[in-house]
Amino acid sequence: MAEKTIKVTLVKSVIGTKQDHRATVRGLGLKRLNSSAVLEDTPAVRGMIRKVAYLVKCEG
Repeated sequence: MAEKTIKVTLVKSVIGTKQDHRATVRGLGLKRLNSSAVLEDTPAVRGMIRKVAYLVKCEG
């Protein structure tokens, strides 16, 4: 059975955002603008993405 994945890309700068939102972006494995990470589709990851949805773009 193939595992589901989500590709997350940072499309907006974290400058001026809350400290915990910056930590969430780092927790997703995103370091700089336009960096991407392919992550497992779990409820924890989905919650992190939802928290910083205004900063990232997701692809199935």
